[in-house]
Amino acid sequence: MFSIIQAAGWPIWPLVACSILALALIIERFLSLKTAKIAPPRLLDEALAVSRNSVPSPDVVAQLEQNSALGEVLASGFRALNSDPRCTEADLRASMESTGRKVAHRLERYLTALATIASAAPLLGLLGTVIGMIEIFGSQSPTGGTTGGNPAQLAHGISVALYNTAFGLIVAIPALIFWRYFRARVDEYLLTLELASERFARHLNHLRIRA
Repeated sequence: MFSIIQAAGWPIWPLVACSILALALIIERFLSLKTAKIAPPRLLDEALAVSRNSVPSPDVVAQLEQNSALGEVLASGFRALNSDPRCTEADLRASMESTGRKVAHRLERYLTALATIASAAPLLGLLGTVIGMIEIFGSQSPTGGTTGGNPAQLAHGISVALYNTAFGLIVAIPALIFWRYFRARVDEYLLTLELASERFARHLNHLRIRA
């Protein structure tokens, strides 16, 4: 592997850095976007059950907030009702929407960086290709013929051009695939959070009216 990097020349080092960064981002997103950390399937039903007759205690609300991203959104509704039992339905929804926007921003973290790598890697590969072509032309004789050229420099220029092109695509294609995968996964989570928040806001409004 190191011999390939040597043959590709210095233009490949930015691509190596991009590949390491992309791999780190992909692993981080896989760990952060687990369903258990974002929207546990039974959490909404449990929150509805525990608040069937009244708002739960602050300890229960704090535990719910630390459970997951969905728990943060639901807990914000509880906190709004605890702080002002006479708050309007609009106030409840505003509190939950504000927390939801913070959660959405956290879910989308690093996706822009991954998309940038997917877009920039082919361009970096193209840069290496151009540099390789410059070295190829530099190996030719001043008269334009190839008899006076430097074969070693010619071979090195071809290596730089081909290796950088290939490595740029090798970095860009997986980065693009994972970016689209994480983008779709985040959108699915956001829809789940939105639907759960809507149902929970109606429940809290009924609870407020009964109180």
